[in-house]
Amino acid sequence: MIATMGASGSSGDLDQLLAEQVGYYRAVAPEYEQHALPFDGGEELAAALDAFRPSGSVLELACGPGIWTGQLLRHARDVTAVDASPEMLGIASARIGSERVRFVEANIFDWEPDRRYDVVFFGFWLSHVPLERFESFWSLVADCLKPGGRVFFVDDAYRTPDELVEGEASSTILRRLNDGSAHRAVKVPHRADELEERLARLGWRVRVRPTTTGPFYWGAGSPARPS
Repeated sequence: MIATMGASGSSGDLDQLLAEQVGYYRAVAPEYEQHALPFDGGEELAAALDAFRPSGSVLELACGPGIWTGQLLRHARDVTAVDASPEMLGIASARIGSERVRFVEANIFDWEPDRRYDVVFFGFWLSHVPLERFESFWSLVADCLKPGGRVFFVDDAYRTPDELVEGEASSTILRRLNDGSAHRAVKVPHRADELEERLARLGWRVRVRPTTTGPFYWGAGSPARPS
């Protein structure tokens, strides 16, 4: 079973942790790709996304430096890419350079969509959503989808022993930048079968599949009930 941040954690504690997580991603932006996981499996994720064919209008949540945005544009008519870090958005905008992408600076936990989309995508973001916010996050995803809309995500369940400053049962981790500075963040190590079941309980029909190598997984599906 996956633990939350702890039964004694208050809403204020969680808000503070999430604020620190945003701070981490702002600080890590220039060196983000230097921290890529040293595992195979990334090609499987990319192939699964291409097979999914995210066509039409696509919303990308937590776009980061735009690594996945370019692949979305292979299929999408247009992409709205949302991230809380202006530093990440600057890198993504420079990387993509396409008029078909609209970049939006916003904290996903506070953000409300101004339209609906054919596809919602998020890459390496779901594991950074605390279980306390899991249901509300997926409610947001449903609100972002057109009737018949689809969702696709990729992620990993990897955490190093050094990151587990509150123990393996906690989803709070500590990550360090190249300069040695430390930042708290959330990392929920979802298992594919448990994640599928959790989503089914919320009214989603999503298949979650681990890659054949590496700690990665991907999921694809849609609401079991109309949005």
